[in-house]
Amino acid sequence: MRDGFIKVAAATPDIKVADVEYNTKKICESIEAAVEEHAKIIVFPELCVTGYTCSDLFAQDVLLKKAKEALFKIAAFTKDKDCLVFVGVPLGIEEKIYNVAAALNHGELLGLTTKTFLPNYGEFYEMRQFTPGPKTAREILFEGKKIPFGPQLLFQADSIENLIVSAEICEDVWSVVPPSIQAATEGAVILVNCSASDETIGKDTYRRELIQGQSARLIAGYVYANAGEGESTTDVVFGGHNIIAENGTVLAEAKRFKNEVIYTEIDIQRLIGERRRNTTFQAAEERRLMRIPFSIKKESAELTRKFPKKPFVPADEQIRSKRCEEILEIQAMGLKKRLAHTGAKTAVVGLSGGLDSTLALLVTARAFEMLKKDKKEILAVTMPCFGTTDRTYQNACKMAEQVGAALKEVPIAEAVRVHFRDIGQKESDHSVTYENAQARERTQVLMDIANRTGGMVIGTGDMSELALGWATYNGDHMSMYGVNASVPKTLVRYLVKYAADETTDERLKEVLYDVLDTPVSPELLPPKDGDIAQCTEDLVGPYELHDFFLYYMLRFGYSPAKIFRLAKDTFEQEYDTETILKWLEIFVKRFFSQQFKRSCLPDGPKIGTVALSPRGDLRMPSDASAAVWLQEIKEIFGRMENTESR
Repeated sequence: MRDGFIKVAAATPDIKVADVEYNTKKICESIEAAVEEHAKIIVFPELCVTGYTCSDLFAQDVLLKKAKEALFKIAAFTKDKDCLVFVGVPLGIEEKIYNVAAALNHGELLGLTTKTFLPNYGEFYEMRQFTPGPKTAREILFEGKKIPFGPQLLFQADSIENLIVSAEICEDVWSVVPPSIQAATEGAVILVNCSASDETIGKDTYRRELIQGQSARLIAGYVYANAGEGESTTDVVFGGHNIIAENGTVLAEAKRFKNEVIYTEIDIQRLIGERRRNTTFQAAEERRLMRIPFSIKKESAELTRKFPKKPFVPADEQIRSKRCEEILEIQAMGLKKRLAHTGAKTAVVGLSGGLDSTLALLVTARAFEMLKKDKKEILAVTMPCFGTTDRTYQNACKMAEQVGAALKEVPIAEAVRVHFRDIGQKESDHSVTYENAQARERTQVLMDIANRTGGMVIGTGDMSELALGWATYNGDHMSMYGVNASVPKTLVRYLVKYAADETTDERLKEVLYDVLDTPVSPELLPPKDGDIAQCTEDLVGPYELHDFFLYYMLRFGYSPAKIFRLAKDTFEQEYDTETILKWLEIFVKRFFSQQFKRSCLPDGPKIGTVALSPRGDLRMPSDASAAVWLQEIKEIFGRMENTESR
């Protein structure tokens, strides 16, 4: 289970109602196929040994006898299989019939999880044949052995830390208080469901949302295996709608009306990390549920699940558009409140013609519309200097005009030269002082204009720049309210594009599209042949990689090795492994060394689950060491060098 990933399967085998021998054969074939795919947890539908739709045939001794024999045959089949299997079976126990999910591991019957809630409405009449399981689990004598029997049994891996699995059966998860709640609070991180949920119009959507929601509520993996073709169609049809979810995200989903096995990997590390971080997820202090050990080997699961290249940006265009509108509203509402509270007459935006300042101007215009203020009180200040190109300058001017802001031009080259003379800096020395002096001069201009006009300076810097420390301390690092402070660079681009797509102002649309086509640059070095000479991503690395690193490091606390593994799989078509590792090392170094800039950030609205505010999401010492993280990266470099030398 390298990096916390464990492969799971939800299987719907072909069955024949009441043909136990046929069903047993198909279940074993499915186990064999799943094991070949390296699945470690395999879940089958409710009562699949006999078929869910046997109705009053469940009362027949011959059927119950065959079902019990089949259960031990299936258990024996797992003897040399490295997996934990849950299979649905009817069992006659103590003069009653129970609907059970049997747990099998290495040839042994480990436990019998009983169904707690028996539906007795609509098309379901389970109380006619079955008895609800006991309220608490106990051991029963079953075929000469003591076997755990009852609800909420916890199956705990003996060689894999934190891997605890618990089962419930169909209606249990649809109930007011599903048994999985108590199981999760006592440590179950993967929940499985042996189900027989029939198909009616729209039920698939509800079912998906139910499983998705339960996995989110319990911060767990949820493996749902549903009955399918082969069940009786006397009155209902079963679609084999299997679902695997992790903390609110559906990772795999079967096509309905087609019996199949679905696979994916559940990230145990991520779930445990989320539970530790979430202070409202209270693990039970007192252990009341039975724990049964099971064995599987520690193996590296080959990843089949995919991770988005842009985790901050929804892939679906419709969802992305909705998200962009919501983000712009959050940003504008935050600024609206601050402007109203301070009684600011103006909003001062340093407009460079780049992406970040463009977004800040668009957000400011929205806030002014909300306040019903004259947008001429937005002071868009362009401050050309040594690195300013005609393209960005013209775009800044056109944008201010189309938005309705007042454009103010303050050339700063002469002021910077005077400053150079004062501190003994040669203009020909294009060092960090040469660059930062311009950034600080621009901030001074903006701050003083804000003072003179009774306004406030609107920060333009984005979250990716803050993560890397790619900002001049007390320069563009500083403002009076940073509207972009929790917007990553990859998302900034989509927000500006959304604004361009939505506007009916054709001239504004044209300039916004040109901004989107302009290379990302601070424009602090002189142009070459009139073009931008300084491309940010050539210096600090691709923002799509850095945003990927940032997301998985802060959102889930992943180690550098795990982030590298995910990035390598995700970006294999774009970057070689050496390039990815190089930029990961730079990201870690800069993230730690530049925390002092984040420790004194201006206020700004949080818009997503990852943010860097020192007052909330990231309370990190400015002088924390990166040694542990960098050592892990060094070890990866070492392994790569050893592999190449062979």
